[in-house]
Amino acid sequence: MHICFLSQEFPRTGSVYGGIGTFLSTFSSVLVKGGHKVTVLGISDISEEIIEEINGVEVIALPRVKSKFLSWRKNFKVLRERIKEIHSRHPIDILEGSELNFAFLKKIKGIPYVIRLHGGHHFFAEGENRPIQKWKGFQEKRSFAKADAFIAVSEYVKIHTGKLLSFHGKPVEVINYPVPLAKFYKADPAKAIKGRLVFAGTVCEKKGIRQLIKALPKVKSIFPEVHLEVYGRDSLYTENEKYTDFLKRTCSEKELESVSFHGPVSHDDLPGFYEKGELCVFPSHMETQGLVAPEAMSMAKPVIFSEKGPGPETIDSGINGWLCDPFSPDSIADTIIEALNRRADLPKIGEAARKKVHEKFKPETITQKNLDFYERLLSKK
Repeated sequence: MHICFLSQEFPRTGSVYGGIGTFLSTFSSVLVKGGHKVTVLGISDISEEIIEEINGVEVIALPRVKSKFLSWRKNFKVLRERIKEIHSRHPIDILEGSELNFAFLKKIKGIPYVIRLHGGHHFFAEGENRPIQKWKGFQEKRSFAKADAFIAVSEYVKIHTGKLLSFHGKPVEVINYPVPLAKFYKADPAKAIKGRLVFAGTVCEKKGIRQLIKALPKVKSIFPEVHLEVYGRDSLYTENEKYTDFLKRTCSEKELESVSFHGPVSHDDLPGFYEKGELCVFPSHMETQGLVAPEAMSMAKPVIFSEKGPGPETIDSGINGWLCDPFSPDSIADTIIEALNRRADLPKIGEAARKKVHEKFKPETITQKNLDFYERLLSKK
């Protein structure tokens, strides 16, 4: 089977990528090992075309057309022509993209077009209580109308996207992200540093980092050894201010005295940072699924995640981790305090977390679910 993914996020050397890139890297490696051909095609802010083979995956990055007039149309045309060229060389069986990818692509007969719901404009606009941008909203609706099927990475994103956009009666399957279990090995408990809290992810409002920082004084009043280590790239709060600068401007000295910002780090280095944490804390306001929580859980680390969104699909609170209200510093603080009050139980909770991830997010199992879904679509051609 030849599967072509539309994305600019595949982890190339020196490139910037997020959860979609991590997903594509993990998923593609298992597909290639199974004898399938994988192509990843995307448009990036680069000066010239890049073609690389990365772990058996053909990765094609095209330079973005920059024009005062209708640059979006020109970029879609470039993408359309390249898809046709790839298809002529090695027929594509499945073309997969995210929510906006198909808006202006002409259908190629015989290829199922699949949208994977990573979290589109409508989904996050609702979750962050902001208005729909007309242009993005139009594109997303048009893209959904062109898709032949949908894969949701959690039950939550399926339900909430379905309230906002029509699936047009087409197949919708819930298939979680895979977690690279070999990379996120079982942690050595002896390496955990007492009181260390680890946060990983983009440093921005929707990841709950501000509320987590504001929770620290209450936690430190009982556990003065607590210190928060923050790993992740910065974001813009406004056009002229970075989010970390906003935090340093608006949070008190007492709240910030036990916080260290480390900036962006390699995904390969994350396991080492998780391993040194006594607790991993990810109080995200909104996720489609989120990878950091199950990655840390895979290492048998006790994790505090959000009770919102897919949190309850990921963690059974008090059994294999904890859930908190990410909008409430008091809730975050109380949950950290509860976890640290149960230090004797942390190894058992970590083991239960690891077991759940191995049952729910194993790459081979997840990949087979995807292949079975693809095969059903192909059988209907």
